[in-house]
Amino acid sequence: MTLDYDLRIIQETRDVARKAKEAQAILATFTQEKLDEIVKAMCDAVVANAEWLARMACDETKYGVYEDKIVKNTFAAKTVYEYIKDMKTTGFIAEDPVNKVYDVAVPVGVVMGIIPTTNPTSTLIHNAMCAVKAGNAIVFSPHPNAVKCSCAAAQVLQDAASRVGAPDGIISCLSKVSMQGADALMHNDNISVIVATGGPGLVKSAYSAGKPALGVGAGNVPAFIERTADVKKAVRDIVISKTFDNGMICASEQAIVADAPVKDQVIAELKANNCYIMNDDESAKVAKLIMTPSNGMAAAYVGKTAEYLAEHAGISVPKGTKLLIAPMDGYGDEYPLSHEKLTSVLGFYCVKDWHDACALCEGLLSIGGIGHSLVIHSQDDSIIREFAKKPVSRILANTPSSLGGIGYTTGITPSLTLGCGTCGGSSLSENLSPMHLINIKKLAYGICEPDVRGAKETSCCTTSSTTCNADVISDVVKQVLAQLQSR
Repeated sequence: MTLDYDLRIIQETRDVARKAKEAQAILATFTQEKLDEIVKAMCDAVVANAEWLARMACDETKYGVYEDKIVKNTFAAKTVYEYIKDMKTTGFIAEDPVNKVYDVAVPVGVVMGIIPTTNPTSTLIHNAMCAVKAGNAIVFSPHPNAVKCSCAAAQVLQDAASRVGAPDGIISCLSKVSMQGADALMHNDNISVIVATGGPGLVKSAYSAGKPALGVGAGNVPAFIERTADVKKAVRDIVISKTFDNGMICASEQAIVADAPVKDQVIAELKANNCYIMNDDESAKVAKLIMTPSNGMAAAYVGKTAEYLAEHAGISVPKGTKLLIAPMDGYGDEYPLSHEKLTSVLGFYCVKDWHDACALCEGLLSIGGIGHSLVIHSQDDSIIREFAKKPVSRILANTPSSLGGIGYTTGITPSLTLGCGTCGGSSLSENLSPMHLINIKKLAYGICEPDVRGAKETSCCTTSSTTCNADVISDVVKQVLAQLQSR
């Protein structure tokens, strides 16, 4: 029975990849105006269906917050559309008339999108918008625990695109999944590039598939509250960010690093925002519940509320508790809660100054979030700029990290696929956009004749032999003057 299922999966990957290739060949002939019409239709369809797609994702995965998933779906469609709608992604997209060099964009072909269970509809929507805007087809490999909602989102997008003339097959999602199926799709000859959003193992597999891949990595985001910060706002931002979809965005905060002079104020504000400060015994119980022996996140407790976690850990917290805060004095293997926690738990550290904060933040990043994101709350811009030297791709200042990282509360590219740069093992350091899914050809006209050794005359001309380069004329004059002076 298992062998038969695996064979059906392999056959499905071949069928959808082939169909996507055929559809993309048609899409590649479309004008920029037609591509833009299709993307607008996709955006409108998602906005109209954002609520039931969010409900479906919650019901199937048992993760997160329904209302926040509506926000993410709408963001992935409407906000992303507003950002990309005027991008030139096909044909002549840039020109340098002085040097006579022209950029010509062409699609990469068929994109494979690997989708995580934490954002099974919103990441799919975003990646589909980017792919089609650039003239590509895209085939999704969903997480096994989110197949139905991911397939539903893909169908909404394909149906909307078809209604305005797009070929069938430009957006599809595997209905049967396994590691063998994902691997077969990665290696399918019809796939041109892989966009991998998921765990480190999966991303590593994408990079080893023998074709271009854009992968993202894990986040272990430290949030430093420096002594000049507006502490009230900083804590409020952190609570908003970490409770958004119960902490499942990879850019969400994982630890608060409080500057010593404001430590007590930070703790007071956390309590005022319905956060529960755990003692050592309670922290140990929560760590045992939500973390695996290898310090990974236990899947059953991803995206859960603080009250849910407390109940299952056997600790008592006030009704309405939003976050569980674990005071800590170290990080690494002996401190499970110092690692990434995609749920309603935060580590808490105190440092004597920003220099110590720099060292601690870098240490926290080194155990799982290198290259991803860091947030600092401060009114001292010189200190903020010191943190820009840290090994991350996004330094977020005075904003909720999860929402700032995806471009919701900041001016960076709105995206749900966040690169970690080479230090994080990723070929992408930016937020994914359509511009990462095109090839750019250069049309370059000759503007200068070669200076051939032995030639009697030197000519560097732009449009005709009578229009000479001023530097060449100057050199000739200098040579003549030198000869006259030597006589």
